[in-house]
Amino acid sequence: MSLKKQATIGLVWTFAQQFGNQLIGFVVSVILARLLLPEEFGLIGMIAVFVAIGNTLLHGGLTKSLIRGEDLNNEDYSTVFYFNLVASLLVYVIIYFLAPLIADFYEQSILIEILRIYCLSFIISAFSAVQLARLTKSMDFKTQTMIAVPSAIIGGIVGVTMALLGFGIWSLVWSSIISASVNSIQLWIYSKWTPELNFNYKKFKIHLNYGYKLTLSELLDRIFNNIFLIVIGKYFSPAQVGFYTRAETMKQLPVSNLSNALNKVTFPLFVSIQNDEVRLRSVYKKLMQMVVFVITPVLIILAVLAEPTFRLLFTEKWLPAVPYFQILCITGILYPLHSYNLTILNVKGRSDLFLKLEVFKKILIIITLLVTIPLGIIAMLYGQVVISIIAFFINAHYTGKFINYTALQQLKDVFPIVLLSLVMGLFIYLLDYYGLGNNLDILRIMVGGVVGLSIYIFAAYRFKFDSFQELIKLIIKK
Repeated sequence: MSLKKQATIGLVWTFAQQFGNQLIGFVVSVILARLLLPEEFGLIGMIAVFVAIGNTLLHGGLTKSLIRGEDLNNEDYSTVFYFNLVASLLVYVIIYFLAPLIADFYEQSILIEILRIYCLSFIISAFSAVQLARLTKSMDFKTQTMIAVPSAIIGGIVGVTMALLGFGIWSLVWSSIISASVNSIQLWIYSKWTPELNFNYKKFKIHLNYGYKLTLSELLDRIFNNIFLIVIGKYFSPAQVGFYTRAETMKQLPVSNLSNALNKVTFPLFVSIQNDEVRLRSVYKKLMQMVVFVITPVLIILAVLAEPTFRLLFTEKWLPAVPYFQILCITGILYPLHSYNLTILNVKGRSDLFLKLEVFKKILIIITLLVTIPLGIIAMLYGQVVISIIAFFINAHYTGKFINYTALQQLKDVFPIVLLSLVMGLFIYLLDYYGLGNNLDILRIMVGGVVGLSIYIFAAYRFKFDSFQELIKLIIKK
C-alpha cells in the first residue's frame, strides 16, 4: 500500500473516531449540562490540570519515541510499558497525598475525594498506552475507532444514568473512569500485544533521551493550558470555572475533531518523509490549509450564533459562558498553525528546541496573567489571544528554518481563508441582527448556518481555493 493511500485511509478512520467520540461526548455533555449545575462542571475543571499531567506522562514523550523509532522490538515496547505503569502509579500516589492541600487551595473540601477517584483513570490508561502507540505507529486507526466509540458510549450511558439518579458531580467522575476502563480492556484484546517480563535499561535511555524533553515540554504545555482554570478556580467562583470550561469545550469541539485526528496521522506521516524537505513542506502546507479551511468558518459561525446556540443546547443558565466562548474562538483558529509547526520540530528530532520554546512561551503566559488577573476573566481571555499570536510567530520562525516555510508565507497561504470566513461571519451577523433576532433559536441557528456555509463554499469554489480543491478530491476518492 502506498504512503498516500495509507495516510488517506488513516485520515478517514481517524476522523470517524474523532467525530464519533465528539458526537457522543457532545450529546452526553448537552444532557449533563441540562441536568447538572455549572458549579459541578467547575469542580471538575479545577482538577483538569492534574488529569492532564497524568495523561501527558502516559501518552507523552516515550510513547512518541516508540512511534518515531525504527527497528524496534518487543524489548522497546515492554520497557516503555513498565515505565509508564510505574510513572502513573507514582503520580497517582503523589496526587492522593496532595489532595487535601489542593482542596485547601481552592477552598473546596469535596475535591479530596474527587481527585482520589477521578485520577485512577490514568493508572487504568497506563496499562494500554503502549498498545495504543503500536496501533498509531502502524497507522491502524480503524481498530482505534472500533475501540474508542464503544468506550465513549458506555461511559456516556453511565454518566447520564447516574445524573438522572441524582448523583450530581459523581456522574462526571464515574463516566470518565468507566470509559477509560472499557477503552483499556479493548486495547489489550485488539492490539494483540502483551509485554514481556523485560526492562532493558539501554533501550530505556534511548527512548528517554528523546522523550524526556518532549514530555517536559508537553507537561509545561498542559499545565499552562490549564493555568487559566487554576487561576479562575482560585480567584473566582466554581460557577465561573464551569462557564469557562463549557466555553473551552465548545471551542474545542471543531478544533479537536479535525486537528487531533490529523495530528495522529500526520506525525507518523511526516516522520516517513522527514528527510525529503520539498515533499515535507508540500504536504505540510496542504494539510495546514485544509484544516484552517474547515475549522475557521465553523468557529466564526459558532461565535456569531453563540447566544442562541448556548441557550438552545444548555439552557439559559449557561449564557454567561457566551462571551468567553466568542473570545476563545480566536485562539481556536490559530491552533492548527501552532500544532503543525511544533510537529515539525518533533519530526526533526529537535525535542530540545521544543522544550526551550515552551519554557519561553510559558514565561509570557505568567507575565500576561499577572497583568490581567486584576482586570477580570475577560481581560485574561484577551491575554490568551495575544499569547497565541506571539507563540505562532515564535514556533513558525524555527519551522521556517527546517522546511524553508516562514511565518509570513504561512500567513499568506491562510489569509484568503480567514478573510472569506470573516466576511461570511459579518453577513451572518447582519442577517441575524436585522432579520432573525426575534425568531426561535433553532431557526436562527439553522438559517444562519446554512446561509453562511453556502456563501463560504460558493466563494471558495468561485475563487478556486487550493484547500477546497484538495478537500473535494479527498471526498470524491472516498
